[in-house]
Amino acid sequence: MSNFSTNVEASRFSRMWNSNMGYSFRRNPVAVVSLCIFAAIALMAIFAPLIAPFDPYDLSQIDIMNSEYPPVWIDGADKQFLFGTDDQGRDLWSTILYGTRLSLLIGLCAVTLQAFLGISIGLISGYVGGRLDSLLMRMADIQLSFSTLMVAIIFLAVTQAMFGSETFNQYAIYFLIAVIGVSEWPQYARTVRATVLAEKKKEYVDSARVLGFGPMRIMVRHILPNSLSPIFVISTVQVANAIISEASLSFLGLGMPPSQPSLGSLISSGFDYIFSGSWWITAIPGVILVVLVLVINLLGDWMRDVLNPKLYKG
Repeated sequence: MSNFSTNVEASRFSRMWNSNMGYSFRRNPVAVVSLCIFAAIALMAIFAPLIAPFDPYDLSQIDIMNSEYPPVWIDGADKQFLFGTDDQGRDLWSTILYGTRLSLLIGLCAVTLQAFLGISIGLISGYVGGRLDSLLMRMADIQLSFSTLMVAIIFLAVTQAMFGSETFNQYAIYFLIAVIGVSEWPQYARTVRATVLAEKKKEYVDSARVLGFGPMRIMVRHILPNSLSPIFVISTVQVANAIISEASLSFLGLGMPPSQPSLGSLISSGFDYIFSGSWWITAIPGVILVVLVLVINLLGDWMRDVLNPKLYKG
């Protein structure tokens, strides 16, 4: 039985590797390098407890006397701290690993929420049509008239004032996922609606209706699979946008607290020291953030070109 399942998985991988997407990927060095870098960052973040020499959440491993040590390639460094230490005496390499994991978690969960809301609204709006379609699309227009950061800043500031800083910091990750997810659903809704409007007039949808299938089954089982290509492209870009939004909000003091390091909170905590000589506290997490967002966007551009037959040239 195990040999059979192994052969099935191997055949699936072989078909994927030899497909048009696999062929395009192999011929695109930018996509290959981007995926390798992203995979390396993601794997190091996932296995941070095994890789990191220190645990930034364990107060017994933090000594304020070790604060602001420079990276090992600068005079005055302590060799046990590869990238130096931050203002609290935490090992910056360990903190970056944990912070990257937190930023990726927030980005992926926020995009999952965006996709769920946007796909659901887009399917219903496009399939039902009429006044409901007009109402949902006007809601999307209103939502798009406000920037994500504007909505997030107002919501998080009010939430912080209502619940207090201690409660807000305890549940900050959930507030961030909710506000970033709710702010960006129109991107999915508009794309899915456009696909539904084109697909619901085709013969296979009429055949499904004749067979007695309900609207929910037709939308989910028949129309939605034809929307997956643009959804994948949007999701790639939105993960990068969500990570940037989290970093921006944390930098403004409305995101993750310093005790729960994300890339944004690390950049924020070191900003006060950048002109005093401890530039690495902000610069190194900033470089990691830029590289992470860049490779995700490059993968999104490649995926868009491959999945759009008008752009793909083989």
